[in-house]
Amino acid sequence: LFQLVRDDKPVRILYTAKGMRDLPAVDEAEVTKRYGIPGRSYADFALLRGDPSDGLPGVPGVGDKTAAGILQRYGSIDGLLAALSGPADELSPSVRAKLLAARDYLVAARPVVAVVCDLPVPDDLDDLLPAQAADPEALVALSERWGLDAPLNRLLAALARAR
Repeated sequence: LFQLVRDDKPVRILYTAKGMRDLPAVDEAEVTKRYGIPGRSYADFALLRGDPSDGLPGVPGVGDKTAAGILQRYGSIDGLLAALSGPADELSPSVRAKLLAARDYLVAARPVVAVVCDLPVPDDLDDLLPAQAADPEALVALSERWGLDAPLNRLLAALARAR
C-alpha cells in the first residue's frame, strides 16, 4: 500500500511490520529513504523488483537499486516501456535484455497491482467490520483457486480479534 502514500493529500500508511504496538505513519520521505522513490511510484517499483508477500515475481535479476534507478530515470513503467520501444539508450545491455524479456509481465501485472483510488463510495456505506465472513465456503474456494492462504488467514485472525 506504499503506492498510496502522498504528501500533497496527505495520505500515510501505518506500518505494521513490528506488530500493532509500534505503528509509525509512513510518509513520502520515509518511502524515499527506504527505496529511493516517491510513494506514488511504489507499485511500479514492486513490479520491477518483485514482492513475494504480494505474489509479484518481479523482473529476474532486477533488485531494489536497479528498480529505483529505472524509475528515477524513466518515471514510471509507461516511461520505461516507451524507452524500451525505442533505440538502445543508457540502460546496460544486460538490464535492457531482462526488461525486454519481462515486457509482457510488466504490461499484464501493472493494472492488477495498482490500487484503484477513484471508485465512488456510497453515502450509506456500512463500514462496520464484519464479525465473520458472509460466505466462508466461497472464501475458502477463492483462497484455494488464487493461492491466498496467508492473506486469508491474516484476515480471519483480524476478524476474530475484533469481536
